[in-house]
Amino acid sequence: MTQPSESPGTAASSGVEIHQVHGRKDLKAFIEVPVPIYLEDPCWVRPLIFERLEHLDPAKNPYFQHADAAYWIARRGGRDLGRISAQVNRAHLERHEDATGHFGFLEAVDDREVFQALLGTAERWLSERGMKRIAGPFSLSINEESGLLVEGFDSPPYLMMGHARPYYATHLEGLGYQKLKDLYAYLYDVTNAPPAAAVAFLERMRRNKKITFRHLDKRRFNEELAAVLEIFNDAWSENWGFLPFTKDQIDYAAKNLRHLLRPEDVAIAEIDGESVAMTVGMPNVNEVIADLHGRLLPLGWAKILWRLKVSNPSSGRLALMGVKRRFQNTPLGAALALGVIEEIRTRHKARGTRWAELSWVLEDNIATRKVIETAGGKPYKTYRIFAKDLP
Repeated sequence: MTQPSESPGTAASSGVEIHQVHGRKDLKAFIEVPVPIYLEDPCWVRPLIFERLEHLDPAKNPYFQHADAAYWIARRGGRDLGRISAQVNRAHLERHEDATGHFGFLEAVDDREVFQALLGTAERWLSERGMKRIAGPFSLSINEESGLLVEGFDSPPYLMMGHARPYYATHLEGLGYQKLKDLYAYLYDVTNAPPAAAVAFLERMRRNKKITFRHLDKRRFNEELAAVLEIFNDAWSENWGFLPFTKDQIDYAAKNLRHLLRPEDVAIAEIDGESVAMTVGMPNVNEVIADLHGRLLPLGWAKILWRLKVSNPSSGRLALMGVKRRFQNTPLGAALALGVIEEIRTRHKARGTRWAELSWVLEDNIATRKVIETAGGKPYKTYRIFAKDLP
């Protein structure tokens, strides 16, 4: 973690003390804060501790090459009641020039004073660094877990998507935070074929000999993933909040995904040999790790590999989809998007996958939402980005 300057602990009249995280022991405590908060919530999935430690390690996560972050735990009477992070992402500031800092990893008991102490600490830290607005949650960036769940609390989150208690949004709004943007997650029944009109549309496109579809070649994994993210960087470049993947971030993603992604998890559309559209559908690891309680030992790795490679999760997440900009808002672009989704659907159906989440999609990305809804996706969760002006 990166902490350029000390942020003193604060104690409110309520007895809430804010402790800044220093060192691995504190960071483990920070990761464990949500455990009692979700004790009676069957939908929460406890993350793997080792994975979260790596994610927050500046020596391993290239996010920290262009960002500073600090983490705090709220305590009262020696009991951990909540947590929060604050981030200054220089890559975001250079691209968007909006003097906006971010908060993330927000978890707390249902206590206004705890929320007030946590958010007030993050606001001061960001204000001291010249930020004029705070927005989030981002844990840590828009290319990772983004948004606070505000609708859809009755089912577990998919891989790299967040969960929350319904009262979180109420406390944020009570402290002056307002909606900045909504992100939608769609639920998709993999066993259902697309509507007849979509099938006919795809059949007409497949008669075009210049268009081909293929899957991931794991012999060239790094090169293939770089091609996928190059499409993403082009396709999403004009979207709200967009940040491109850097080469180091692509390499980091390749390292983390090498053993997770199977060839049929990636579909690429080509026109005259040029990769122009893609989608990535990952097995829902949250389904696999739900009963591991955050720990791998003694049999965690064996269970994970067995469930991924042999028994196969019954659900997956379509986490990335993109069509290069010059084809967007055209019939061909819509066909390419439908085509890569259908390639993933048919392969995953053959493996026994039943459900997929297509997430996340910006509320005002009407073209992508229409493609997903045409394919049969139904919106079922909403994640909200909140923002507040700083003094």
